[in-house]
Amino acid sequence: MLIVEELHMLLLRSDGRVESAVSVNRLYGEIAAVIVDLALHGRVTVSNEKNPVVDIVSTEPTGNPILDTTLERLVPLRGKRLQSLVTRPKLDPLEVVVESLVVQGVLVRGERGFFGWGAARTPESDSTPEQTLRARLAAVLAGTLAPTQADLALLSILQNLNAAHAILREECGGVSSRDLKKRIEDLTAGSAAGNAVAKAVNDAITAAMIAIMTPTIVAATIT
Repeated sequence: MLIVEELHMLLLRSDGRVESAVSVNRLYGEIAAVIVDLALHGRVTVSNEKNPVVDIVSTEPTGNPILDTTLERLVPLRGKRLQSLVTRPKLDPLEVVVESLVVQGVLVRGERGFFGWGAARTPESDSTPEQTLRARLAAVLAGTLAPTQADLALLSILQNLNAAHAILREECGGVSSRDLKKRIEDLTAGSAAGNAVAKAVNDAITAAMIAIMTPTIVAATIT
């Protein structure tokens, strides 16, 4: 299962809605995750510099609809900064990720909100994959299992969505939010991909918050 699919499972509540802790920032996390997936599959590279750039090294299809759809969308954006890419709705893999998880039997398509408005809910139909994932991350956090690149990317993204403690409350062994952040930082230290993704997600959230707050600040200044 791809990192972006695992991330999506973690971000969903049992009723098929996105957790409130990440409802605004889900986009950034899932775009970052699918870019890491593409890097691990040898289709893109993420440069190791202050403002990482994503470049395409191969356009050969992977056979995975999530990766191939994202790769096709990335082609016109090759050479762009990672921070810029994670804020682009055009790269949002949500629909293909949901479809993949439905096909795998992990999720099921439910009803829309009141009066048929809003996005359709996609509640979990098989909890085994998420339970397995959470057990793996709990072992990584406890130090009893060596983390994979996928584990590091997931933890880094969750932390930089400011949602790690809320999402992994049961898996973190009862530690505080501050201690969990330190543990994740220790685990991801030295991981170029993890650091690049962390910075891009964090920068995207900061930029989004500035965009949200600026009209409020301007209005307050005028009045």
